[in-house]
Amino acid sequence: MRFFKHILGLALLLWCTCVTASAKDFVVVIDAGHGGHDPGAVGKTSKEKNINLNVALKLGKLIEDQCKDVKVVYTRKTDVFVNLNRRAEIANEAKADLFISIHTNSLANNRTARGASTWTLGLARSEANLDVAKRENSVILYEDDYKSRYAGFDPNSAESYIIFEFMQDQFMSQSVHFASQIQQQFKSYSKRVDSGVHQAGFLVLRATSMPSVLVELGFISTPAEETYLNSAEGSSSMAKSIYNAFIAYKNEQQAREKSAADALKPESADADEEVKPIANVTPTPANKDNGKSQQPAQPKKVTEAKSRTKSDEPKGNTPKTDAPVFKIQFLLSTTQLKSGDKRLKGLSPVDFYVENGTYKYTYGASTDYNEVRRKLKEVTAKFKDAFIIAFKQDKKVNVHEAINEFKQNRNR
Repeated sequence: MRFFKHILGLALLLWCTCVTASAKDFVVVIDAGHGGHDPGAVGKTSKEKNINLNVALKLGKLIEDQCKDVKVVYTRKTDVFVNLNRRAEIANEAKADLFISIHTNSLANNRTARGASTWTLGLARSEANLDVAKRENSVILYEDDYKSRYAGFDPNSAESYIIFEFMQDQFMSQSVHFASQIQQQFKSYSKRVDSGVHQAGFLVLRATSMPSVLVELGFISTPAEETYLNSAEGSSSMAKSIYNAFIAYKNEQQAREKSAADALKPESADADEEVKPIANVTPTPANKDNGKSQQPAQPKKVTEAKSRTKSDEPKGNTPKTDAPVFKIQFLLSTTQLKSGDKRLKGLSPVDFYVENGTYKYTYGASTDYNEVRRKLKEVTAKFKDAFIIAFKQDKKVNVHEAINEFKQNRNR
């Protein structure tokens, strides 16, 4: 009897463990940069490691309190040293959906600057960006076996960073998108100077197998910024901004997954019936955009313009109509891509629109939702995270409201 009770107890324990694990639909890893004998940047009154940890814990508590379907994993919750490789391993072992590394910036020689920035993996295109990566990567010098662990990588040598030029991050689009959402929140909620989204060769992001960003909360070398980041109000506000961006990103991911799942379901019996055109379909003239607008997203044509050559960029056709126009968003980029760019994976013709300085690429454009839904199956074979969006009169709209309008128009 005792044996069977023991077996039953083990079975119940395993069942409870499985239920607990499956109840968490989303896993986020929060990484407080530096720690222990690595202070990070040092200001006049404080150390970076403590600012990072304070904001990380506040962010984690917000998520834990408000999002019962999210599992929060910390790379550290106390003042301990964790090497860069181990931080990535923690995220990979947790099978995280998102990795957020929190840091505080600094300038040498008593220089001052203001503003928060968010970074993704990539090759630093400027000396300033490279300096940020060098400073954050220099943490490996605190590790006894860093030369063998990081294959001879020298954080202070510009030549070492060439490797990031050839790295293809499959999560780049999602990372850049999330970074843009964070910056938008820093600007709108925390009223911080927006220092933008950047790319650089961060070792802590290199080995993560999920969308990942590194946040620079501000400049500890600037007295006013140091005071703000060490205040209860400042640290709470920065944590809330990242939380707001996290919620927006998570909701989008869930909507995207639902859209993809719906696309794979059998269509309704009348889905393939011919639908009378709602309006005449004519091409929309090309609009030139410098990619710097912070206004609500406007669909931008990727067609030939006088200032561009035909080979410079992809082309696409967007119907001009009062009805919702459905498209498949499949790729984000910090720069405008040329026609035939390998990152488009052969999709043609494509469009893009610019939102918060990010180029968002779309495929297919139709007032027939069912037609675009069928095309989604083709696109997800190349871009598994592709999803359907909608525009109305050149403005991005809620896709679910657009679908309802599409159904109502069909029934008229």
